[in-house]
Amino acid sequence: MRYRTLGRTAIEVSEIGFGAWGIGGDWGSVDDAEALRALRTALDRGITFFDTALGYGNGHSEHLIGQAIEHIHDDVVIATKIPPKTYRWPVYPHEPIAETFPADWIVECTEQSLRNLGVDHIDIQQLHAWTPTYIDQTEWHDALTKLKEQGKIRAFGVSVNDWDAYGGVDIVKSGMIDTVQVIYNIFEQRPAEALLPAALGANVGVIVRVPFEEGLLTGRVRPGHKFADGDWRAQYLTPERIAEATRRLEAIDPVRQGLHATPAELALKFCLSHPAVSTVIPGMRRPAHVEDNVAAADGELLSVEDRAELKRHAFVHGWTYPWAAPPPEEPIEQEADGE
Repeated sequence: MRYRTLGRTAIEVSEIGFGAWGIGGDWGSVDDAEALRALRTALDRGITFFDTALGYGNGHSEHLIGQAIEHIHDDVVIATKIPPKTYRWPVYPHEPIAETFPADWIVECTEQSLRNLGVDHIDIQQLHAWTPTYIDQTEWHDALTKLKEQGKIRAFGVSVNDWDAYGGVDIVKSGMIDTVQVIYNIFEQRPAEALLPAALGANVGVIVRVPFEEGLLTGRVRPGHKFADGDWRAQYLTPERIAEATRRLEAIDPVRQGLHATPAELALKFCLSHPAVSTVIPGMRRPAHVEDNVAAADGELLSVEDRAELKRHAFVHGWTYPWAAPPPEEPIEQEADGE
């Protein structure tokens, strides 16, 4: 495993982090014993960054992480998230902060997460949704700053709305946050236009989620795939989306073969090859998932040529929001080698 610094926080994190939504629920059956084995395998393989949320199984994911790290709190970095008080995702521009992330709710959720995790502080606390109108409604920022001053959190950031690739640019540029979490992968490359360069400029740590595009980029979700009962992806990954993604995955297969990588390794290396990225958090519910994912953190990043080829295969296919932030008038693209 290799490690990077999480933006200006000076906190060192593993390049591959543990995405802990799946062990909390919503991805089919939940097997706590298997989840704990996966968590302990991750620790054994050098993973030090664990990303969870109070909303994952109503705290169940946090409880499992707390069990796994019970005697090694100081050796790991824990990031969690505060759900909107409405428990609706995404948050909308017209919803005032007083309804979604009021100060007392931020404190209440943080205290609950501390109890669930069994720790005396949270390394990274995040708002579990973001809309640009909140940049001027600073109640959330005041509450998180106070928690930081009290030593209950070390740093804080936001997790931007799904498929709102430009909605986090202004808050990143503002200097108000330490970290930003965003969907970024071979198909969803729009964050590289403005958000990732902005994070580099502001020294904001970037946590990449959904590196496999909900399984499409692993090659395991093919036409005819049957999702388990309770797996939310059955609604999102329509047969049409799966068929188109499969065609596109086959088109990038020469890049994968040239690198002698698995589809999962290629997906993770793509994310890690951008200099703004601090850590990537694929979901891992089983020890086998951990073993597959840690193999990507070998220090071998993609070449300029490979990145240019993969850029041709971007596939914007998620849900669309009429209120989502538009692309900047002059996108600032930065190559993964920093040039």
